[in-house]
Amino acid sequence: MQKSTLLLIAGAFVFNSSFSQSTENSDKKAPNGWHQLDKTETGFNGISLNKAYDFLKAKKIKSKKVLVAVIDSGIDTLHEDLKPVMWINPKEVPGNGKDDDKNGYVDDVHGWNFIGGKDGKNVKEDSYEGARVYHQLKQKWDGKEIMESSLSPADLKSYQTYLRAKGKVVGEIDEAEIGYLKTLYPKFLAGDSVLRKEIGKEEYNGNDLKDNNTINSDAKMTKNLILSISKSNNSYDITNQQLIDEIGGQLRKANAAVEAPPTYRKDAVNDNEQDFNDKFYGNNDIMAATPFHGTHCAGIIGAARNNNTGIDGIADNVSIMMIRAVPDGDEHDKDIALAIRYAVDNGAKIISMSFGKDFSPEKYWVDDAFKYAEKKGVLLIHAAGNDAKNIDTAYNFPNPIFENTPGRAQNVITVGASGDEKTGGLTASFSNFGKNEVDVFAPGVNIYSTIPGGNTYGNASGTSMACPVVAGIAALLLEYYPTLSALQIKMIIEKSAVVCTEEVKKPGTDEKVKLSDLSKTGAFANAFEAVKMADVITKSKK
Repeated sequence: MQKSTLLLIAGAFVFNSSFSQSTENSDKKAPNGWHQLDKTETGFNGISLNKAYDFLKAKKIKSKKVLVAVIDSGIDTLHEDLKPVMWINPKEVPGNGKDDDKNGYVDDVHGWNFIGGKDGKNVKEDSYEGARVYHQLKQKWDGKEIMESSLSPADLKSYQTYLRAKGKVVGEIDEAEIGYLKTLYPKFLAGDSVLRKEIGKEEYNGNDLKDNNTINSDAKMTKNLILSISKSNNSYDITNQQLIDEIGGQLRKANAAVEAPPTYRKDAVNDNEQDFNDKFYGNNDIMAATPFHGTHCAGIIGAARNNNTGIDGIADNVSIMMIRAVPDGDEHDKDIALAIRYAVDNGAKIISMSFGKDFSPEKYWVDDAFKYAEKKGVLLIHAAGNDAKNIDTAYNFPNPIFENTPGRAQNVITVGASGDEKTGGLTASFSNFGKNEVDVFAPGVNIYSTIPGGNTYGNASGTSMACPVVAGIAALLLEYYPTLSALQIKMIIEKSAVVCTEEVKKPGTDEKVKLSDLSKTGAFANAFEAVKMADVITKSKK
């Protein structure tokens, strides 16, 4: 999963998550749904969605339903704005305990969970891939004097991967920060337990705490910490559960430097992870215990439109297939590769993938899945990541560059996160970038969408949000212009993107550069321009 970081600043945490609340601070706040607005009409640098729909309405074009797969952490299948758009497997009889469609997955009504067991267990948290790789290779290479020139190509690759993993796992540990977290965590959990009872919610946020008058000392500490983080991040939607996951993840990462990470996935899933043909594992619980991320991403793409409820998604005639393969930690290559194949085999034409990591030990499995999707005409849309790094040179997986064969997948759009100049800048400070490897930028700061539990809504930030914005545009194009191929949709989204004529901040710095230095197109995805181009291309084919 695209990871997040907790930084200790003046005794308080700044929450800087790739899939959570924004650190883009400003005196002005963009309105909810700003990512759909038109810049010339409102001043906000959105995707001009209403103008796109006005154009389509004037053309009197009827739409055709499109199936979009979201490979993610899970989804709230009961959410009022998502329930109407959830994919229903037409060949599966719900709840009968049989594999009616003979695809190997029992009762896969809305999708599948590749990080669960047949006994109903589910993976919630997991280790980071760097830690898994480091401890896997440590016994072979640790403490040995190595002459790289004497190694075979395979061993040289193994040794260099070990060194990189060691540097990542051992070199990033801040002992003072981890010591503080270890002291804080038990008190935070104790205070959280009290607040849950007082508020009457298992998951609550800063808004719920504003009127809380707890007298419990631990609860006061927890309350003050959440409110401090909320204030620092200019967002009170950060939840207690997200902070618990965040701190727990940092502690797991620190422990990985000295001991092998627990076998979270193996204990729950119970497959042979080294055998790609052992693929009929998992269960149909696509909500599980971690639905925040997937629920938010799915809502951006296709929350039911014009129902006078909550929000409107970008695409108006989609079905959302959820494939759960991303834990709180790093996803496993086998799960991602099988998730892509499951989506393709069950009819998805667009796959939204808001996850990523620094190591990919079985990348060839994912490469083959990319090739399979391309052969079947399926478009893959992937978040660029949130480390403010140049992925032309930095390791970032999955990516379209094949590892063991020449060439690259042509059916992939990699998306960086843009913001708005009134609320922190046209580029998100956290976004990865790359003149060659990032195709286009799209809104990813303070994006308002569905969140799980009680039919609620909130803001989140990250390239994880920018990715489904582009997936929504792609779905919109395919709805109204169903003869377009995956490669044509990719071309249209990139060619129709609005070129940025002013300098922007290079993410992570105050340096001003051209957006064309940060991405292939130097442009922002735009739904209105995309449907206009699609209309021209489609008519020219007749």
